[in-house]
Amino acid sequence: MDAYIADFQANFWLYCSIPFISGLIGYVTKVVAIKMMFHPIEFWGIKPFFGWQGIVPRKSVKMATIAVDLMTERLIKPEEIFARLDPKRIAREIETPMMEASEDIVREVMHQYQPGLWEGMPEFMRQAIIKRVKSEAPKIVATIMGEVQHDVSRYFDIRHMVISNLQKDKTLLNEVFQRVGKQELKFFCTAGFYFGFTIGLVQMVCWIIFKQPWMLPAFGGFVGLVSDWLALQMLFRPLNPKKFMGFTIHGLFLKRQNEVASDYAALISKQILTPGIMMEELFTGPKSDRVIQLLQRHVRRVIDEQAGLARPLVLYAVGTERYIQMKATVAERILEKLPDTMKYMENYAEDAMDVRNTLITRMKQLTPTEFEGMLRPAFKEEEWILITVGAVLGFMVGEMQIHFML
Repeated sequence: MDAYIADFQANFWLYCSIPFISGLIGYVTKVVAIKMMFHPIEFWGIKPFFGWQGIVPRKSVKMATIAVDLMTERLIKPEEIFARLDPKRIAREIETPMMEASEDIVREVMHQYQPGLWEGMPEFMRQAIIKRVKSEAPKIVATIMGEVQHDVSRYFDIRHMVISNLQKDKTLLNEVFQRVGKQELKFFCTAGFYFGFTIGLVQMVCWIIFKQPWMLPAFGGFVGLVSDWLALQMLFRPLNPKKFMGFTIHGLFLKRQNEVASDYAALISKQILTPGIMMEELFTGPKSDRVIQLLQRHVRRVIDEQAGLARPLVLYAVGTERYIQMKATVAERILEKLPDTMKYMENYAEDAMDVRNTLITRMKQLTPTEFEGMLRPAFKEEEWILITVGAVLGFMVGEMQIHFML
């Protein structure tokens, strides 16, 4: 025993370095694991032999699908948030820009299809036509929004909207998981150091007693492997609070449900479920052809109504086929203007839809299993790779330690 004590005193700083190096192994392997989860955004290396792409960006479709499934099944329904909009209020919000756009559309279309007739009209007649169209254009939009509200799933695909945007913007997809698990990711790295340091104390004692070269890389690999597993267990287990020796233990991520709800809702409501993105999906998404048909139908109706008794004369002057084309062109021009015009109703729509508060309320009501599913997939997907890399890095540092110790 005296020999061991003397050896320890003689090599005090050298032996004291063992637990700190072990702690550093635990910390560095966790940092590398997290970096590998999210970076690089695009594949780096030589396909298919060597290289890496962050797990979340590489699995962007699957990760986005997991996110949208939770969002649409448990948190928010398109029918619910669209029902909160008042079509008449939307018409008032876009009235000024829509009326300005309508005047341009009337002049453009008339010049295109019947320039002589338009130029030959007295100014008061031209202004009367423009005034009628201007007054009807916001009403058309209000009518369309009303019809969309009655059958949202026919015109709007929230799954396509969320998945396509997250897949297109992998940085945003990363941000969703990083924002949700910001505290857990920090803990994951910090815990790696403490686990490594604790195991390093055992490693130090074993080295003083046995001085076997194989022990350092073996312990290094063990630290990298076990600390990953332990940290993950502490993040997500137990799902429900449990009493143990007078202490309450609960998965660290699950314990933060209320705090995570606020962060997640802020991100989603500002970058994914925004009125602007929803309107873009409505007018350009995979179901936009139905919205276009709806718009064309109402535009044709309004033009026919405005033509009134003069319709036979208009048909004679313009021609039946060109009259039909003219109505289609008016609808196309209105559709082109709508994305810019609808921006004027975004502040109202954001307040009316109240996506952020809805998400916060619903997220607080999630079961532990459902809530775990918000972050766990980012760790769980190819988790074995992250743990294996941790073990390999730990083993390599242990090999370097041998040369240092000897």
